[in-house]
Amino acid sequence: MKLRIPLAGAVPLVLIAAGWLFAQPSPDPRIEGFRLVEVASVADAMEQLYGQRAHMGHAMRPLVTTKFAGPAVTVSLKKEEHKDGAPASQGMLDAIDAAPAGSVYVMVLEDGADFAGIGGLMATAMKIRGLAGAVVDAGIRDTPQIKRLQFPVFSRGVVPSTSINHYRFAGSNVPVTCAGVRVNPGDIIAADEDGVAVVPRARAAEVLKKAQELDDTEHRMLPFIEKFRSIKEAVAKFGRI
Repeated sequence: MKLRIPLAGAVPLVLIAAGWLFAQPSPDPRIEGFRLVEVASVADAMEQLYGQRAHMGHAMRPLVTTKFAGPAVTVSLKKEEHKDGAPASQGMLDAIDAAPAGSVYVMVLEDGADFAGIGGLMATAMKIRGLAGAVVDAGIRDTPQIKRLQFPVFSRGVVPSTSINHYRFAGSNVPVTCAGVRVNPGDIIAADEDGVAVVPRARAAEVLKKAQELDDTEHRMLPFIEKFRSIKEAVAKFGRI
């Protein structure tokens, strides 16, 4: 006897299977390391090692509590009023379909705070292709659908508007400036509730090691402060704040 699966249940099974195929763990131990350390420590590590700002601006906030890391796939859209419709933005969709599993979709809309860069359809495509998350220097919409997917997205805010006919695709996998920080294709994006940090791929090993050291020190300071009831003594002993 053949096993019959009701149609209503078949689609989720297909999606789950497809998601499993795309969302394989990254073989890069540096990516795994950045998924574990605190983004504040990553930002501190970049500043201490290279005197360089690594964190995106305070307006870049997550839709829901999240933590992820992965190499950047960058997309740039230029503001331009036109009547060409969706074809003018086709490149941003192509970038999703071409992005490797584990990537972070970094999208920049010129002066885009009041326009939605992505919505439920694009987020669904990213989720099913196994992307680690998205960072959108613009607004987002269809937030109930994105929340239902549990797909991690950072943005400047939530708006109901569309980018279609207001923006034109300007390039993918090109250098962009996202929320005040330069992002090159392949740079490592690390994100948690504190915000988003960017680490140049060539500096990843050194930054990760330093961030892990900073994490370890801070986590050892917490019980010390609780025991001795003094942050001054803790700073004197461990040498950081």
